[in-house]
Amino acid sequence: MCSKVYAVGVGMTEFVKPNSSRDYPEFALEAVERALVDAGITYDVIEQAVCGYVYGDSACGQRVLYQAGMTGLPVHNINNHGATGGTALHLAHRLVQAGSHVVLALGFEKMTPGALPATAYPDRTYPADIHIKKMLKIVKLENAPMAAQCFGNAAKEHMEKYGTTETQFAKIAVKNHRNGSANPYALNKNVYTLQDILDSKRIFGPLTKLQCCANCDGAAAVVLMSEQAVAKHNLASKAVEIAGIALATDTSAVFSDTTRLRIAGYDMTALAADQVYKTTGVSPSEVDVVELHDCFSSNELITYEALGLCEEGKGGAFVDARLNTYGGQVVVNPSGGLLAKGNPIGATGLAQCAELVWQLRGEAGARQVPNARIGLQHNLGLGGAVVVAIYRKSFDNKKKIAGEDGKIRAKI
Repeated sequence: MCSKVYAVGVGMTEFVKPNSSRDYPEFALEAVERALVDAGITYDVIEQAVCGYVYGDSACGQRVLYQAGMTGLPVHNINNHGATGGTALHLAHRLVQAGSHVVLALGFEKMTPGALPATAYPDRTYPADIHIKKMLKIVKLENAPMAAQCFGNAAKEHMEKYGTTETQFAKIAVKNHRNGSANPYALNKNVYTLQDILDSKRIFGPLTKLQCCANCDGAAAVVLMSEQAVAKHNLASKAVEIAGIALATDTSAVFSDTTRLRIAGYDMTALAADQVYKTTGVSPSEVDVVELHDCFSSNELITYEALGLCEEGKGGAFVDARLNTYGGQVVVNPSGGLLAKGNPIGATGLAQCAELVWQLRGEAGARQVPNARIGLQHNLGLGGAVVVAIYRKSFDNKKKIAGEDGKIRAKI
């Protein structure tokens, strides 16, 4: 059996417009320092670090961590596009299970305004070119950002198959922007009406501008510990268990079937979700709060079904019944999600982790989900990769554990 892994310290910066903030070494350091303070430990306790970012030169992680005094330790720099932050968390989780007691996961990004460029390296093969070629066998390429076309075409297919409406997608944006208004870290704290969402600039298909996430600058960090380290540092009251985490990539059906939903990541999300439900014994009906990769409103609705929160084809009805928000079956994106909080790609997955830790500790303030005990994270990247994780509130368990000094402390 794999050893348990706990998030004991989280920190993030406010997400801000590209180029309106400091450079990445400064704001990424801020996230690290906040996570260390939250955990109540000093930098020298960290044994390994995993740093995720998409846009940047090699060894940016070292450039950040050296400032914090973290020299001499292993630093892993990774890039897995939209799932980069979640992948950093996944690797850090595995490192703790493999024997490290305290591992830092850090994600950061300094971005450019506007839609993401098709590629930062026009002289070489675009890694998602096979996805685009597959999509072009089904639909025609239009004059719109490529990501919007991928997720917008998935929305069109869902509408054709199940009768989903533009209003149902727009309701998700209303919800997330409303939630984001209560999040001090969010890029966009404005509240919008349904008509505001529908009347904003049309980007592609049913997607309007306020249903598309924005690039931004920002950072987030998480300190993970083994059960022994939690006891040693007396952090039972801070610890939230990451009970299971799965990293999956596209299935072969993405390239053999003629479905736009699979191109947008439906299959790999379902695959990763099934893995974590099985390893944790948690069912979708038990989840209280979800941080979901709503890069576009359509992806949130489609992902309800891939995660098993509702039946396939019932995402629209799930929205209309308000089962996706406070007072419903589950609260999805209390942080405001990517739509309101913003999407500094390397930081996004770790910001999701921070929100779930705050929610399960009961520290989320005005956006707190009442009695939240089980959380789920979904972090997606086209090309493709997805991370799904289950978080569990467990520090109020009455069992006991013994620290390295032999003293009995509260079981977490």
